[in-house]
Amino acid sequence: MPVYSISHVENVRICVVMVGLPARGKSLIAQKIVRYLSWLSIKAKCFNVGSYRRNLAGDRPVDASFFDPKNKDGLEVRQEAVNSAIRDMMSWFMDENGVVGIFDATNSTRQRREQILRLCRENGIEPMFLESWCDDQELILQNIADVKTTSPDYTNRNSELATDDFLKRIAFYEQGYETMDKDVDNSLTFIKLVNVNSQIILNRIESYLESRIVYYVMNLHIKPRSIWLSRHGESQYNLTGQIGGDADLSERGMRYAKRLPELVLKSLGEENKHTNLTVWTSTMKRTQQTASFLPYKKKLQWKALDELDAGECDGMTYEEIEQKFPEDFKARDDNKYEYRYRGGESYRDIVIRLEPIIMELERQENILIITHQAVLRCLYAYFMNVPQEESPWMSIPLHTLIKLEPRAYSTLVTSIKADIPAVSTYKEKGTSQLGETETMTSKSRDIIRNSKDSA
Repeated sequence: MPVYSISHVENVRICVVMVGLPARGKSLIAQKIVRYLSWLSIKAKCFNVGSYRRNLAGDRPVDASFFDPKNKDGLEVRQEAVNSAIRDMMSWFMDENGVVGIFDATNSTRQRREQILRLCRENGIEPMFLESWCDDQELILQNIADVKTTSPDYTNRNSELATDDFLKRIAFYEQGYETMDKDVDNSLTFIKLVNVNSQIILNRIESYLESRIVYYVMNLHIKPRSIWLSRHGESQYNLTGQIGGDADLSERGMRYAKRLPELVLKSLGEENKHTNLTVWTSTMKRTQQTASFLPYKKKLQWKALDELDAGECDGMTYEEIEQKFPEDFKARDDNKYEYRYRGGESYRDIVIRLEPIIMELERQENILIITHQAVLRCLYAYFMNVPQEESPWMSIPLHTLIKLEPRAYSTLVTSIKADIPAVSTYKEKGTSQLGETETMTSKSRDIIRNSKDSA
């Protein structure tokens, strides 16, 4: 049974209750869990109390004093934010058949956690507490630097003043903080991450879905890092419009391979030019040829990064597929994510074989991946939480380097397009012709832009 349907087999609903002081990476972990589960077709959603609190506070300025336990106004707003988030989460579970809800807040006292526990149990939802505990000051300051640059609380605020304010906010929370304890809380299901993953304490992990979440979280780190994505250079098959195969690069594709080291250095920036990246490719010639001029010693080939298997259609053009298999051609346009080529694969199949890649990616720091169009669509969908039905229609042109920087509240996306022409391999719905038109639908997401995308 594929992992993406296991929750429905077990008929389990889980509320992951985040626990921890500010600047411990809770929101980043929460968002990652949602992306991972959604990517595996498990219905998951995060309810961030900070977002509710900001909506309730409106335009009024919020500084550390707002979080002082003696501040009655602040306490009322924060309590109403908690209540609103819980109400919405319970409605989502009941009305929208939610499977994994994540309650993202400090949940710093046993009294608060007991209230959530009781509510979940009364509604047939299994509570699972996830604490990020940290006393590593360097790591805390790194997290504060991330939060103050991405959190709406510190938009347009002076950097030093923001850091000072955030440290004061933490001090207020520390006054009443009660950590998870394996003796005191031995009846609860919980994961406790100590200094990210230097130590991991597990208690009463019982269901399969809980174990999937544990396995994923155990592979996470919250240190700043970047991931670079690139398709291989233009290939001989790209020139003829054929899909699949193991063709060599074209002359222009080889030019891109020679230019790629320069693009990577430009993306790294002068201050990071000596960063030693690890390069991952598929087992196909065109990705290895594209990586051949990169100066980095560690290059790994992954079979899981190979292009979508087109089965009986391998080596054919879309026009030939439309003529020979018209029903299949239409079926793929109707549901591109689920459609499986005869004797080949679907996008869903790619997601399943990419899961070990995702786990390893989350363990690593700076990685450059050179792979194929369908595989990159699935990887990008994971990092940017793109809906499954949209991911197969995203436009990812050749000869472009994309940089992803996962943050607490967003994933930053930047790209560099090489000044080397290449054919378009994008096929719009309803046609067998390659190339993008002016009327591309919103589902055909062109990610070649400098932007900050919601994670």
